Amino acid sequence: MELIAEQPYFKVERQVNSLEQIDVEDPRTLYLYEDKVVTKHREFPIEDVLDMSYRFIGGQGGLLYLHTAKGVFSYNVKTSPEEFVQAYRDHFK
Repeated sequence: MELIAEQPYFKVERQVNSLEQIDVEDPRTLYLYEDKVVTKHREFPIEDVLDMSYRFIGGQGGLLYLHTAKGVFSYNVKTSPEEFVQAYRDHFK
């Protein structure tokens, strides 16, 4: 199982106490292998991945969309996922 590409993403977790609400970013990485795409909590067999796309939102980064046979999953990114998406398309499209 050879690593083809990786893309940093983050999950925002809200922590609320009696005085305030704090948004905490949990940095994570999306991995593209020859046979699967792996996130912190999910694995998608490559045959279930139909496509990838992304959209920038303002100047604060954007969303990477993973289109699968089981639905579309979105991941918050700060840096452009263009190389990650292109690596997928070069190898599997």
